[in-house]
Amino acid sequence: MSAPEVRINVFSLVSYLKDPLAGFLDRLRQEMVPGCNVHAHVTVLPPRPLPVSGSAAWRQICGLAPAFPSFDVELTEIRVFPLSNVIYLGIGAGADSLREMHAVFNSGILEAAEVFDYTPHITLAQDLDSAEIERLTEIARRRWADFQQPRSFRVETLTFVQNTEANHWVDLGRCQLGTGEMKLLEPMATR
Repeated sequence: MSAPEVRINVFSLVSYLKDPLAGFLDRLRQEMVPGCNVHAHVTVLPPRPLPVSGSAAWRQICGLAPAFPSFDVELTEIRVFPLSNVIYLGIGAGADSLREMHAVFNSGILEAAEVFDYTPHITLAQDLDSAEIERLTEIARRRWADFQQPRSFRVETLTFVQNTEANHWVDLGRCQLGTGEMKLLEPMATR
């Protein structure tokens, strides 16, 4: 395995957005932070190391996912987290469902103490020089004001992902909310 593909013990649980919203947000993110990894998503479990194998964590995820029906999420306005200088899109409708999912999935072998309180959002730019925050936030606000497509999406599936040494996220498995239907996308460590 080459260096960019060496997986590390950092996992997350996300739900990817679909086009046209996903494409717009990916282009906006690339405009703001050229060369960053893009794949528009809302995070259910922020990145965390796990004390168990990926396959054990995957079994817990698949056991919990059927309890949650799919739901709609509405994106609201461009904001900035003041302590981390992350530019993000806020979430209105659907935020309570995401908080509930986070509380349930952040348990057992998936549990981790979050660095920040869990706040449902879509990240647009992070790891920024503080001098760039105001300019980039204004760009994001202008682009978002000009976006003429629906500003909502449906959370129907969850994707379990793992980071690599090169900070490239690998999709490991996908499960359908409410049904328990799951699909393994990559081999997982069974340690």
